[in-house]
Amino acid sequence: MKRGFYTIMAAQFFSSLADNALFVAAVELLRASGTQEWQRAALVPMFALFYVVLAPWVGAFADARPKGQVMLASNTIKIAGCLIMLFGGHPLLAYAVVGLGAAAYSPAKYGILTELLPPSQLVKANGWIEGLTITSIILGVLLGGQLVGPRMSTYLLAMNLPGIDTAPQAAIAMLTLVYVIAAAINVRIPHTGVEMRPLPANKMTLLPDFWRCNARLWRDKLGQISLATTTLFWGVSGNMRYIVLAWAYAALGYATTKAAALVGVVAVGTAVGAVMASSRVRLDRATTVMPLGVLMGALVVGMVYVDRLWIAIPFLVVMGGLGGYIVVPMNALLQHRGHNLMGAGRSIAVQNFNEQACILALGFLYSASTGLGLSAFGAIALFGSVVMLSMAAIQYWYRHNLRHHTAEIKQLMRVARGKNAPP
Repeated sequence: MKRGFYTIMAAQFFSSLADNALFVAAVELLRASGTQEWQRAALVPMFALFYVVLAPWVGAFADARPKGQVMLASNTIKIAGCLIMLFGGHPLLAYAVVGLGAAAYSPAKYGILTELLPPSQLVKANGWIEGLTITSIILGVLLGGQLVGPRMSTYLLAMNLPGIDTAPQAAIAMLTLVYVIAAAINVRIPHTGVEMRPLPANKMTLLPDFWRCNARLWRDKLGQISLATTTLFWGVSGNMRYIVLAWAYAALGYATTKAAALVGVVAVGTAVGAVMASSRVRLDRATTVMPLGVLMGALVVGMVYVDRLWIAIPFLVVMGGLGGYIVVPMNALLQHRGHNLMGAGRSIAVQNFNEQACILALGFLYSASTGLGLSAFGAIALFGSVVMLSMAAIQYWYRHNLRHHTAEIKQLMRVARGKNAPP
């Protein structure tokens, strides 16, 4: 791997670490203020909001500027979101601002991989990036849980920082510093030398361009399958952070600090699955992992029957492992097709739009079901059932493509193996 790749990894680690620790701190901030369950669950879709709203513009912005500069600006926005939450802004609004920074960050983070590395290294690079991201999720949720826990919060509050009166506030203040570290690393990300694509004078012209890119990726016979699969996976993964917290409260009676550790257990499994997939699954064999998606949905439903820690830990590791094994090759295939069809930044923006729209939809499903009186167990069972049915439908769609577009898919697979020039 090129040297700049490791700088990107370091910047991604600290930014993702703070994102996930901040989520736990925000949940505890809302819980401590006595808000209803649906508001805490709504943190997940609020984070996804700007991914969806700004999708037509963030990809083009990432393609118009050196991606290290884009990542630096994005982390600055995240710092602003922390400060809003810290000094009295509503946590849902503040976390949406952090989501705004993340929405701008993601096309640059993934897009720079296709600029820096050849297609043959994309699965390996995605394995490293996803593995590191999952590691940062593990450490992030553990860090967030510890920062709001009695031991760390007592120490932080003893520092008597002005305006810091509660454990969640002290945690948020510390996480602001982590975002500053990520921003400092962004400064050292190299320029890849890829030609920039200037933004048009009238930014609204990007709207039809985005929808054309979105439609083009959905029409591609491999792009549509990889996009549908990764969309569903991230819709599930984005909401599992809160679902595991809610399940741990209901099934095990855990407070936030101990419940956050179980979110980390899922992430451990995802990291293991991601690393295994990066070494075992070639780009042209990415679609072979799809049947595992139905099993992942079944395991989500199975959570409602788990009420012992010794069962829960291996159960959550396996569930996370299936997700990691699915997403790495499918994500690499999607990046490959998107880069060939429309350019890295635009394709990642399309991907983010669809994935975050799925997070919004599934997050709304879970939040609304609890708001309407469904128990945590009932909401989890409903959530998992939707995942199972959706993944089964995607597999049927792929088999239909194999039957009716055999020659086109074989050609696209040859491109993935690097045997032909991209179409």
